[in-house]
Amino acid sequence: MLKSDYKKILETSKGKVVMYDITKLEKNGLANIKRLPYSIRVLVENMLRKLDGHIVTEEDVLDVANWKPTYDAPKEIPYHPARVIMQDYTGIPGIVDLAAMRDAVNEAGKNPSVINPLVPVDLIVDHSVQVDYFGSEDSLDKNVDCEYRRNGERYAVLKWAQKAFLNVRIVPPSSGICHQVNLEYLGKVIDTRQIDGETVAICDTLVGTDSHTPMINAIGVMGWGVGGIEAEAVMLGQPYYMPIPEVIGLKLTGTIAEGITGTDVILTITELLRKHKVVEKFVEAFGPGIKALKIPDRATISNMSPEFGATMTFFPVDAETLRYLRFTGRVEEADLVEKYTKANGLFYDDSVTPEYTKVVELDLSTIKPCVAGPARPQDRIILKDLPKVMDDYAGKGAEVPLTLQGENFTLKNGSVVIAAITSCTNTSNPFVMIGAGLVAKKAVMRGLRVPAYVKTSLAPGSKVVTDYLEKSGLMPYLQALRFHTAGFGCTTCIGNSGPLHPIIEKTVKDNKMSVAAVLSGNRNFEARIHANVRANFLASPMLVVAYALAGTVNINMDTDPIAFNPNDEPVYLKDIWPTSEEIWALVESSLSSDDYLKEYGRILEGDKFWAALSANQSEIFDWQKDSTYIRRPPFFEGFKPVPAPITDIRNARVIALLGDSVTTDHISPAGSIMPDYPAGQYLIAHGNAKDDFNSYGSRRGNHEVMMRGTFGNVRIKNKLVEPKEGGYTKYVPTGEEMFIYDASMKYIESGIPTVILGGKEYGTGSSRDWAAKGTKLLGIRAVIAESFERIHRSNLAGMGVLPLVFKNDQGWKNLGLDGSETFTIEGLPDVTPRCTIKVKAVKPDGKVTEFDTMCRLDTDIEIEYFKHGGILDFVLRKLMI
Repeated sequence: MLKSDYKKILETSKGKVVMYDITKLEKNGLANIKRLPYSIRVLVENMLRKLDGHIVTEEDVLDVANWKPTYDAPKEIPYHPARVIMQDYTGIPGIVDLAAMRDAVNEAGKNPSVINPLVPVDLIVDHSVQVDYFGSEDSLDKNVDCEYRRNGERYAVLKWAQKAFLNVRIVPPSSGICHQVNLEYLGKVIDTRQIDGETVAICDTLVGTDSHTPMINAIGVMGWGVGGIEAEAVMLGQPYYMPIPEVIGLKLTGTIAEGITGTDVILTITELLRKHKVVEKFVEAFGPGIKALKIPDRATISNMSPEFGATMTFFPVDAETLRYLRFTGRVEEADLVEKYTKANGLFYDDSVTPEYTKVVELDLSTIKPCVAGPARPQDRIILKDLPKVMDDYAGKGAEVPLTLQGENFTLKNGSVVIAAITSCTNTSNPFVMIGAGLVAKKAVMRGLRVPAYVKTSLAPGSKVVTDYLEKSGLMPYLQALRFHTAGFGCTTCIGNSGPLHPIIEKTVKDNKMSVAAVLSGNRNFEARIHANVRANFLASPMLVVAYALAGTVNINMDTDPIAFNPNDEPVYLKDIWPTSEEIWALVESSLSSDDYLKEYGRILEGDKFWAALSANQSEIFDWQKDSTYIRRPPFFEGFKPVPAPITDIRNARVIALLGDSVTTDHISPAGSIMPDYPAGQYLIAHGNAKDDFNSYGSRRGNHEVMMRGTFGNVRIKNKLVEPKEGGYTKYVPTGEEMFIYDASMKYIESGIPTVILGGKEYGTGSSRDWAAKGTKLLGIRAVIAESFERIHRSNLAGMGVLPLVFKNDQGWKNLGLDGSETFTIEGLPDVTPRCTIKVKAVKPDGKVTEFDTMCRLDTDIEIEYFKHGGILDFVLRKLMI
């Protein structure tokens, strides 16, 4: 196969471009391209274009072009994403790692500039703003001021990186959320690159250091979340090795009924696909129902891919894609996209149904209004059933009369203390945002207001949102209900909800209440939203306003009044719920292409705070020894060109015995740092007052904080110390209870390896590299679980931590294990992909339990990473040759 045989010249408005024609594989009798899912066709283009006979071989191209619905064993391919997107929580640690790699290269007497991104990297600062201030016109300015005071040191690292590295573009704070910016601005669908003197058209593909990267799938761009360590390898020019995926077809039929929102659609899909076990699979939408879905609705669906466990949820390019590109100011790009996708078999053709691994059907007309919670996004609740769910979850509990801001009320289980319109998942959708404004308008006109104990906030993922809310005349009504703009970033969705009123917080803690948060986000795991808010419900922005007005989730929205007007007359949800016709009329009159062109034309400029930041221009980063934000990580200390040989794990102790659905929020929390926890004690010892702790997420550039915070979620349940919750364990040799960090250090000092025993869906949640990095630094050699979430398993492999899965439907419970045992895992020097590894557990009384596990190092390259001690060590050795 000659790559040059597949070149084709395409005439576009930008002139002639070269493309690689995958349809010619069919003409040459090598594959049947028409039967392939569209997402697989994008992979075929990637393989064909990158064919070099060395890294990408003819066999790789044909393996993908002749995709099979199922594979008996994983078939690995070298995929080359065209770009990388990062947010600051994961991006800054990535920059810190690159800086440390430069140090290692420099100390080896080589040129440190060999460490430099070879593919374009966009880093959007969106995760650090917190809702310290709310409910007033100056909330935004005050929150941004706080953000820079807390994070100026971190942001200076980004300014250094912008100068020190090529191919790095920084989108400054207060500009928007990375996935919404990616959808509305960065995404090209089809891009062009200069390759060997030619202008080559390529499929826009990417990986991102945030699990919600698949939001970009809505416009036909292949992208998904990976760990920071994998993203760093891609940046440095390494292929992303992956098994050829199975593809689940999501067949959509019917149309969305009146009164149903895109949020209702995705919460229904999340529940449906989680039941169909789509973990580590591609999902691809098709069928007549997709024609009724505009890009923002598709984006809401794709965004939630991690919540049902899929790698991504892909919508092929169609007429709606082209309309959206043109409307958001990408007119020339739309012309290229149309010509290229139609010429290369990538434009959606509804007359031919591709072959899929399995088809899951959903009639959109059957969807009902719903929310999800109280602790998992896949737990859908029909609206009228929410009071019963809340009652089953929390019971009645204490009822405490309080007075706040001159208002008397009773706080009890189910009281809404946080109502947040937040997250790219929903703020990218003008229908639900205008809808929320109309709900507010109708409520204000009926004399309703939000109770004093409800902390409200509006945090759009794009400045375009505030533009059209203001032009529509709806912003004053949102503000009348205290939904003032609090920031342009993730805020409550990532756990940056800020403090509750001290009286509220004390009452909740003293009475062990299960109060509620309602947010338009994508995650509601335990202690994510706020450490003292136990019940968290995902809802559309329109329902966020409604529940804020009600002040409780213990309400049947179908039959109960939301509130009473000043004349003591009941007001129901139906009284303030706008029609679709009302919403669309305002969307069309308030939103234009000019809004996108204006805001994205200046997005890289930043504000006065960004302009005031200074940074040194140097190849080597100047580490500050007294910094509690940025520290040189220990991963490359004493780096040797040849890795130490792999050894078996002998007589290991269990550091944590965990149940099902342990998330990366449990393993590596992003929110508040507790002063009595090891990370808080470290910060206090280094001169930080509690008010200056910031969050775990913002401290990820300091490994000393993060390893102390690993398994530091206040709601994690380690069976070794039950019923106690939080980051505690039992130091098994003495039976002492202590923090997991402290016990880990004792085990390391004693030369005793440790392991974790987990249940199903271990590592669900965000793509947090620190969930794996912290595990490694705590001396944990292996994690044995019933199943893993995709990204966390990959991250563990990428850090040289061994992921093992119980075989034969076994788990630590039915094997009779309780964490008192010592564990021996042999055969590691000869490990192969997905091989069987025997584990021997010995109880204190000498009883031996032996069981089989599957090694979840899935590919040959993951075996190499494991033998090198991790992916970055592997890449560094390769670059230093």
